[in-house]
Amino acid sequence: MPIKQIVITLFASGLLACAARDEAPDSTRAGDERTGSDCIFSSSIRGYTVLDESNLIVEAGARRHYHLVLQRRAYGLKSSWTLGFESPTGRICPGFSEVHYNGGMDSGSIRIHSIRELSKEEHDYLLIQYGKKKPEIEQTPVPNEVQGAEVEELDPAASGD
Repeated sequence: MPIKQIVITLFASGLLACAARDEAPDSTRAGDERTGSDCIFSSSIRGYTVLDESNLIVEAGARRHYHLVLQRRAYGLKSSWTLGFESPTGRICPGFSEVHYNGGMDSGSIRIHSIRELSKEEHDYLLIQYGKKKPEIEQTPVPNEVQGAEVEELDPAASGD
């Protein structure tokens, strides 16, 4: 009898684990939509841009850019002198990898909530959105009215044509 109960318990645990997975429904998945669970090899990181206290863009490898969202705000991140990534596996992944920062008076470490690889357009959009880059297309300014520049109308009948 105990073997039968163990088998049933294992089977039920497997079903429960499958049912508890946190996935988006298939209707929300687009062909190009990313899940935010990309990982980065720490040895491939070449640079970073701090967007605000909880968002970073990391450059890794051959012109690949990743958007990192931290689990909470890191006050002092924008003014930090150094920034480092720590992971027990050598791969920076959401959930268990951390960002360490040191800005003199402010320092700390915060876990990474999500990592998503960016396309060129997404990278440019984030830089523009956070004020790190000016948009290429600027709107033309509204013309100002100039005082004293009045137009004189000519009478077409007086010209003799």
